[in-house]
Amino acid sequence: MTTAPAPRIAVVGAGPGGLTCARILQRHGIAVTVYDRDGGPADRNQGGTLDLHDEDGQIALREAGLLDDFFRLSRPEGQEMRQLDPAGTLHFHHVPAEDERVKPEIDRGVLRELLLNSLEPGTVRWGHALRSVEGPAGGPRRLLFADGTTVEADLVIGADGAWSKVRRAVSDAAPRYTGVTFLEAWFDDVDTAHPEIAEFVGQGSAAAADGDRGLFAQRNGGDHIRVYVIQRLPEDWIAAAGLTAGDTEGVRALLLGHFRDWAPAWRRLLTDNDGPYVDRPIHALPVPHTWEHAPSVTLLGDAAHLMPPLGVGVNLAMLDACELALAVARHDSLDDAVRDYEKTMLPRSTRMQELLDNGAAELISAELPDFAQEGPAAG
Repeated sequence: MTTAPAPRIAVVGAGPGGLTCARILQRHGIAVTVYDRDGGPADRNQGGTLDLHDEDGQIALREAGLLDDFFRLSRPEGQEMRQLDPAGTLHFHHVPAEDERVKPEIDRGVLRELLLNSLEPGTVRWGHALRSVEGPAGGPRRLLFADGTTVEADLVIGADGAWSKVRRAVSDAAPRYTGVTFLEAWFDDVDTAHPEIAEFVGQGSAAAADGDRGLFAQRNGGDHIRVYVIQRLPEDWIAAAGLTAGDTEGVRALLLGHFRDWAPAWRRLLTDNDGPYVDRPIHALPVPHTWEHAPSVTLLGDAAHLMPPLGVGVNLAMLDACELALAVARHDSLDDAVRDYEKTMLPRSTRMQELLDNGAAELISAELPDFAQEGPAAG
């Protein structure tokens, strides 16, 4: 009696979704390789903080056997939330209970390190920037990388984010600009170097908006704060002013004009940042985003359902990863596993896409939207 060879599974993208999928597959004895474009785990800043919810992100970590480690590394005090108006008047203040674990914060880099360290040595192949996925829908597929190397796989899992190259193998959809843009500002050593800002933001987040623009400030680990300047503007607003994002003083002057009527405490978030701003226009996939089933390719996270950053991104990516890995473990064929996964994931993501369609406008609503779910996505 011959035994069928083990399927060759390739995950593209070493973010939280891709790494969670790989971890759960390995816990079930299933071989997997993760390919990532970065040269190594420390190649670039992983972005700010995020909260993992008990109804999705934490479920995935439980299946990964990492939930206790997450609670040890997370910052439950980061669940504090202050919602103010542009004049600086406080309208809502949530202070988490000492044992509150509904959505504790963790820095993205810390979460990624936790997941990376949980994988078998050599699982992640760094320096593999994907160029395209070729081959028939029934498989096997061939991954072509920018350095000219190729790899064959029976299942390719696209966990490669907003501008996914894997997506092109099953869908022609591309992200579209939402009309809302972020500009990110960083503050280091805040308790010593920026004590007024540290006190204003607290241990969690502080937000305000006036209908056309907003500010969202969020405490990160390591005595850092990130501020997201949120505006309804053309995507090329900086270039249209004859500037680049690296022209800190020029961009700052523009911002001070846009926020001229805001309280000094808020304007300090525009003037005292350490280093240049980071330009992050917000894109989303068409609603709904679905594709014709193929047994050899599927998507998770932003590659499948990129939405405005309203508190669901990483959590949904990790839940997708969990359900996909479990489906592979439970089914004898990859075709059945992918069908089972997509049967649940696609309707769920469609419902959420429809709920958040045009949701980027909520980020600047004068009604003070509930940012307490998860801070604006960065990176």
